[in-house]
Amino acid sequence: MKKIYLICSLAVLLGITAGISFFLVRDASAKVPANITLKEQNGEDYTFIKDDKLKLVEFIYTHCPDICPTTTQKMVQLKADLEKNNVFGKEIEFLTITIDPYRDTPEVLQNYMNAFKITNNDHWMFLTGDQETIKADQVKIREVAESLQFQYKDPGNGQFVHTSFTYLIDGNNQFIAKFPMGEDFNKQEVYEEIMDEIK
Repeated sequence: MKKIYLICSLAVLLGITAGISFFLVRDASAKVPANITLKEQNGEDYTFIKDDKLKLVEFIYTHCPDICPTTTQKMVQLKADLEKNNVFGKEIEFLTITIDPYRDTPEVLQNYMNAFKITNNDHWMFLTGDQETIKADQVKIREVAESLQFQYKDPGNGQFVHTSFTYLIDGNNQFIAKFPMGEDFNKQEVYEEIMDEIK
């Protein structure tokens, strides 16, 4: 009986270890495709090209009642800390990508920015699709999201169900780290991770 118990315990332990290893490897190999172009809040094109800047990527939809606006507000505070150290815009940029491009047009995203007093300084881009090619661009947005393992679904009532992480990627669009959204978004933890990567 003890032998069976030990074997079962070992099997469970190996299964847990394998599962953890799978998710760690999956995250470490995550990378945003470099050939995807979306629309910025000012109507300009944005392409995920390779450069030398870190990017903090946030997925939102503007009709979100809680976790999305809470995360954006905490990122506003984080931006202020990074500006104090003269690294925002030089070493790191923010990307906020809507998962609801049908409703979140560039104008709507601009209004969202204004509500948070986010100035349009070319270092915090709010991305959506082009209304003329919205179906194709919706596919592009999902491709970006899924490349970072961000999952979302509209159950039909316009209130999206989605995973709750923001992502730090490098200049090659490669995954570095992920952080919880909403009230669990720890501004200091994200700040320290960014500064460690810059050093």
